[in-house]
Amino acid sequence: MNFFLLSVLKAAVVAFVLLTTLAYLQWVERKVIAHIQVRMGPYRVGPHGLLQPLADVIKLITKEELIPPHVNKFMYLLAPFLAVTMALVSISVIPFGTEIHVFGTPTWMQLTDLNVGLLFILAVSSMGVYGIALGGWASNNKYSLLGGLRSSAQMISYELPLSIAIASPLLLVNTLSLREIVQAQTGSIIHWNILRWPAPQIVSFLVFLIAGFAETNRVPFDLPEAENELVAGFHTEYSSMKFAAFFMAEYANMVTVSCMTAILFLGGWQPLFSPAWGSNFVPTLIFTAGGLIAIYHGLNPARKLDRITLPVTGVVFLLVGALFLVPAAQNALIPLFWFAAKVGAVLFLYIWVRGTLPRFRYDQLMRFAWKVLFPVALANLLVTGLVVALW
Repeated sequence: MNFFLLSVLKAAVVAFVLLTTLAYLQWVERKVIAHIQVRMGPYRVGPHGLLQPLADVIKLITKEELIPPHVNKFMYLLAPFLAVTMALVSISVIPFGTEIHVFGTPTWMQLTDLNVGLLFILAVSSMGVYGIALGGWASNNKYSLLGGLRSSAQMISYELPLSIAIASPLLLVNTLSLREIVQAQTGSIIHWNILRWPAPQIVSFLVFLIAGFAETNRVPFDLPEAENELVAGFHTEYSSMKFAAFFMAEYANMVTVSCMTAILFLGGWQPLFSPAWGSNFVPTLIFTAGGLIAIYHGLNPARKLDRITLPVTGVVFLLVGALFLVPAAQNALIPLFWFAAKVGAVLFLYIWVRGTLPRFRYDQLMRFAWKVLFPVALANLLVTGLVVALW
């Protein structure tokens, strides 16, 4: 296949999957938090509320576009565009799996592999703060300005421990290419950077995860949009799709940080244990178990609609589980499964923390960055460098 056509096809698939994930991540978050708080969550629009994201998109598109008077119109419109663009661009260098063949042409499950891919993601994600800062400033609103200033201070502060936490595993793999970082962790879980001998990066993993929460403005670090203090912060004056763009950027940043966590510390698409011990059968077992459970609940429905939707879901799960046993599909699907499972686990942690922890005060937020995370990350980097040099 022509290289240009193959690149367009890959870009279209990645864009479709990413945008669908962003839409349904909001549904998953509402459902999980509802279960944490012993509520139902969205369930009226479609079976189990599965069409709720579509309803939300239609609502936001059809809402009236309001541009308040006295705003800096160019910067006001640029801010959400900049935020969502910078959030989406970074996915272009994320590797999702191994090399596959598409119509006889070998290609990697990745849009492009830069030899400085990690630096590219750091540079692009650093630009995202401008979207929030510009939105707060251009709105000509004191609450929005405070939210934008908080965001600038918070994201700049937490980028320092985040970058230092990234540097520690790089000393072990000696490359900035994301694909090569994953390949350096080939094998079972003991070869992943989080447990890798002689310098396990457990401390670096925790620092990176905490700083990632702050970088994406998530609870307990969602000070830029603290609605009980700032009347919703930097996006107060935004409506319709401009309002939605900021939250789309937030969820895209969550996905990017989760992918980076999986790649840097959790082995990327590498399985939990060796294929010789049966790791290739794990996806089939999980999907088969999910399918059988769905069919069982469909035969004993709690609601009338479940009598139809749950058996159909169960059959789909069984078919997907059987697909993992097809030799021709295993090379592409099994690495993709392990990568998606690790990213999904980190995303679930994001949601779990949101439903569990309260928000920090602003002084606590900044003190934690400079007096706790930064020294811990720096000490871990020095110890890792010393161990690698001696070993």
